Amino acid sequence: MEVMPEINYKAYSLHNFRSIPEMKLLSEEELFDIEVVGHVLPFKVNNYVIDELIDWTDYRHDAMFRLTFPQKDMLSKTHFDKMAAAMRKTSDKQELKAVANEIRLELNPHPAGQMELNVPMLDDIKLTGIQHKYRQTVLFFPSSGQTCHSYCTFCFRWPQFVGMDELKFAMRETELLIQYLEEHQEATDLLFTGGDPMVMSYKVFSSFIEPILADTNKTNIQTIRIGTKSLAYWPYKFLTDKDADQFIDLFERIVQKGINLAFMAHFNHPQELQTEAVARAVERIRATGAQIRTQSPLLNNINADPDIWAEMWRKQVNMNMIPYYMFIARDTGAQRYFEVPIVDAWHIFRKAYQQVSGVCRTVRGPSMSCTPGKVQVLGVNEMPLNGKMEKVITLRMIQGRNPDWVARPFFAKYDPNAKWMNDLKPAFGDTFFFEQELEQMYHEKVDQGEHANFE
Repeated sequence: MEVMPEINYKAYSLHNFRSIPEMKLLSEEELFDIEVVGHVLPFKVNNYVIDELIDWTDYRHDAMFRLTFPQKDMLSKTHFDKMAAAMRKTSDKQELKAVANEIRLELNPHPAGQMELNVPMLDDIKLTGIQHKYRQTVLFFPSSGQTCHSYCTFCFRWPQFVGMDELKFAMRETELLIQYLEEHQEATDLLFTGGDPMVMSYKVFSSFIEPILADTNKTNIQTIRIGTKSLAYWPYKFLTDKDADQFIDLFERIVQKGINLAFMAHFNHPQELQTEAVARAVERIRATGAQIRTQSPLLNNINADPDIWAEMWRKQVNMNMIPYYMFIARDTGAQRYFEVPIVDAWHIFRKAYQQVSGVCRTVRGPSMSCTPGKVQVLGVNEMPLNGKMEKVITLRMIQGRNPDWVARPFFAKYDPNAKWMNDLKPAFGDTFFFEQELEQMYHEKVDQGEHANFE
């Protein structure tokens, strides 16, 4: 394989984005809009995205531009005007941060009970860098991975990146992670997430892996997952970065140890799959024996079109990746800009699914990662209800806080405007089957008298 020239990484944030040459194409109003929204939601973009992924001849309609550059409509008019007024009034960073934090706290920064229900204890220590929502899978947020090569404007983990320390999940203590895994033998899967763990150097990332590869390992980890956007936003991580070869060697050693290595690769649009660099990076990772599974939320203004999804799934399969999930955009941050009604999401999924062959139909969705679990929308059906045939939304859990909830169909009243699980009402009875037990889980985890948030 021909050696690629080394590409130096360069990132731009709110303080220096106007120095990007392409910003000369934007009007002063557009630049100010970016600054307003960028004071509330995180903003970072790198030279690969700028040079290789964005079509600057039509940037206003370009999916990758909207995916990385904040847009005015990502905030409500009330929030935008509040931040804009503060910026016109003062340049004091602390005053602006205080206004931004007021807005952020109204954007549901930690949805789905993450803070209340997912963070475990080890003896008397709260493991703030771990989430353990599903029995088999532990999520680990290494402190060195709490950033990304570029930030996605839809990201549901945006609080990780805006300096609100009390909203971060991160931990430094590898020893605590290993001890927790040793004491929880039901955990077979360890998911490195963030941020993006692939922003870490080899030296730092390998320090978390080596104890699991050691002969003295007493955990029951059988799969290591890496949740990453690096293939889309910085494929040179695995090609020409100074520690690229060390990462490839580490991936091979993981597989040779008999551990399944799965890249949970985030691709949101076919444009991210078109460069030579991403094709080579995928080939190199696949050659280690690792799997690459792909996932993305369904995003209005980005990919809310069945043809886009069908094209993306076919391309991924042709590159030997496995389509894995279509998510519904979470109820946090800029959801109002990206949201697609649940029924519409199912129609888009179904039309895309119909266009592809069986090898692409490994994908599951549309799915909502909400408090009880991953709830999949199976479709719209007619059932006898109140003495007549009425439409209902058929649902099931792909994952659940209680494994017994998984794969049990349940039904919600038909609502073409519902955009999230908490918008839905049970078609039969007053509550969904899991709600009482979920309430009990919540009370066991937090102070008595509080109530679960069924989002």
